Amino acid sequence: MKVLMKKIKLASGGMKFFYFFSLILYIVTYVFFVINVISLQGIETLIRILILVFFGLFGILFAIFGLTSLIQKKKKIFIPFVVFALLFSITFGISSYFISKLYNRLESFTQSDTSTYTTVLLTLKDTEITSDSILGMINNESNRENYILAKEMIKEKNIKNEINDKDFDDIYILVSALYNGEVDGIFITKDYPVLLGNEEKYQNILSETKVVESYSKKMKTEESNIVSNKSLTEPFTILVLGVDSENTDRLDPNAAFNGDTLMLITFNPKTLSATIFSVPRDLYVPISCNGNRYNKVNAAAYGGTSCVMDTINNLTDIDIDYFVKVDFKAVVDLVETIGGIDVEVEAPDYDYYNSIYGGRLCEQNSLRQFGEHLICMETGMQHLNGEQALAYARNRHGYLESDIARNRHQQQVIEALAKKLVKTSSFSDFENILDTISRHIATNMKTTQILSFYQTIKNMLTNALSGQDFITIQRMQLTYYNLEVNGTSALGYYSGSMKAITEAMEENLGIKQIETIKTFAYDYYEDNARKKDIVGLGIYSGSKLNFLPSFVGRSVSEAKSFANNNDLSLNIEYIEDKTQMNGIILKQSVAPGTITDNISGFTIYVNEIKNNDNDTSNTKPNKETNNKDDKEEDEDTQNNSSTTNNDNKEDNNTNTDNDTDESNTGNEETPDNEENDNQETSPSTTDDPLNSLPGSPTTEESEDE
Repeated sequence: MKVLMKKIKLASGGMKFFYFFSLILYIVTYVFFVINVISLQGIETLIRILILVFFGLFGILFAIFGLTSLIQKKKKIFIPFVVFALLFSITFGISSYFISKLYNRLESFTQSDTSTYTTVLLTLKDTEITSDSILGMINNESNRENYILAKEMIKEKNIKNEINDKDFDDIYILVSALYNGEVDGIFITKDYPVLLGNEEKYQNILSETKVVESYSKKMKTEESNIVSNKSLTEPFTILVLGVDSENTDRLDPNAAFNGDTLMLITFNPKTLSATIFSVPRDLYVPISCNGNRYNKVNAAAYGGTSCVMDTINNLTDIDIDYFVKVDFKAVVDLVETIGGIDVEVEAPDYDYYNSIYGGRLCEQNSLRQFGEHLICMETGMQHLNGEQALAYARNRHGYLESDIARNRHQQQVIEALAKKLVKTSSFSDFENILDTISRHIATNMKTTQILSFYQTIKNMLTNALSGQDFITIQRMQLTYYNLEVNGTSALGYYSGSMKAITEAMEENLGIKQIETIKTFAYDYYEDNARKKDIVGLGIYSGSKLNFLPSFVGRSVSEAKSFANNNDLSLNIEYIEDKTQMNGIILKQSVAPGTITDNISGFTIYVNEIKNNDNDTSNTKPNKETNNKDDKEEDEDTQNNSSTTNNDNKEDNNTNTDNDTDESNTGNEETPDNEENDNQETSPSTTDDPLNSLPGSPTTEESEDE
């Protein structure tokens, strides 16, 4: 060793500097390179190993032969080694930088495990909380912000008021109680404007209410428990949730969402085939986190991501592996980043809407602004910018199918985006796209799982470059019918249609082998024969939901007829209320809107005003059943009654299951000279800010249309 050191000292000073400098630089950059290359799990494993081995061997050879040539002063050997070492070191540094940047971007997709949650005590603007004030909260003990934190807030703030935590099943009912004066204040998540802002009744909730107290706590996110170990190299499912973020620059991964945009996607990386099922926001289904009580599916958003996933899982019987939250502003930024997309803009078919906008499609901008900020576009094949793409994906007022049409347009935009993204060629474009996506997307996928999708993307790019379809997309649309539940409109669905959709998803996931027809593109303007390719559309098998109507203010004969026709037992009790008409029903034991399949019978309470002379010989008994003969009462009230079938139609806003009426249901195809049931029903105007525009269609005008 002493001899070696002596020989090194005798070597040229310049050569010694370059040797040790380049050797140290090589070792340091190589170590960083190894760390970053190893992090790319699932990406060209063999190639990565060969690269690391090659550069490792070069480092060893450089250390040995570089030192030998240094001692022997053989510049012809020394200089090439040093030059290559420096070039490789620079390559290691640049590669490590970009790999690290890519990895960090991918890591930013993953939702954090902890977040700060906040509950507020909310009152109407002019309400003051006193010691006599009654406060309300929902009765769901598993709800984090609206119950658990509310309880902690009461204890922390030493709130002594009477608390009603029994009568409110969800946030919507709770807020309604606040507005109706049933309670003076409510405990609710700070994100209530996002959850309720799309409801017409609460569009001005921020200006109509005030926060009296607030309570915050950093907690483990509920999403952190939603874990899947499935690799993206095998068939998987993703639930896409649209988030209307208040932050214009970046998505808050733990922000609340209103559940208006829900898409269940299955993807098979082996066959490069996908299915997209857009779940209508008004679909009436059991909500998993609310005791499986029926409500519109977007109400599941009140219970958070896990509640939505469980609800959709119960609806489709498909296990959901991953969720992806997408900020709507991502559409604007992403479309702008890739230079726009080409979309066949469907012409609005609502006459009143067309009379306002002259056949164009118009919608508020990404900031929900009107007036001069309104986004308008022509119909037909169009090259859309970011704002136009989002406006098209959001619009539903211009179409008689309302939310169903909006779901269709969202799928069109997704497909157009996918086709454009797969053509990305330069690294700078890819970096810009990745940066845009990372700011507007959050998921429960781990970085290693995202990286495992590399080979699939490679296969898709290969197909695209060879002129083939890079992905096969199965179109789906649920056959639905209109419902009226507790005074609000909703959608029911046919179980046969849902079964067809479920089976198609199971086939794509490799769970079942079922013969289905696949289509390769979204063309919503083909003839009726082509529409048969849409899975689930036009299937009317299976029973409809039947709801118990409100009999309050109606006759006993109506309740009897309904009970008899629906195999329900009817119990009649008599009470006295001199302020009401004699013989009418004052209340009922089972709430209106309850599904009749879930009950065996119900009780009605009929008004009986007794004679003033206390002669009770002609009064009716206190209890009576529908099996008793009461012809005299039926004759007295017959003029005020309608048939059970008509009641059933009126309360459910549906058609009977016969061939003639089916042609009027939801999205059934009809002859050109007929209008379907959905066309007879105006586009819902309950939750879209376009309602505030002068001349926007009202419910009454829509019905006339």
